[in-house]
Amino acid sequence: MSRQRSMETILTSDFISIGELVRLTNCRYSTLKFYTEENMLPFEQAEEKLTRRYKREETVARILLIKKLKIDGLSIPQIKEILNKDK
Repeated sequence: MSRQRSMETILTSDFISIGELVRLTNCRYSTLKFYTEENMLPFEQAEEKLTRRYKREETVARILLIKKLKIDGLSIPQIKEILNKDK
């Protein structure tokens, strides 16, 4: 198991892991994994078995938007439609 990076390092990194996203957004790991699998959170991955890397600023902003849309009462399919318009 790898050692956790400090919050200072995470906040200055261009790319972060899903575990670091959990720490930044207070979302559950399973929720972020679901969003990733539903193509709601874009990521980069050099090879199939390597860790997914998320662009920190873009992904945190996207998660905050998803949270807001959920609070507003939108369903996952509706949120996905909105997110796809932003691409």
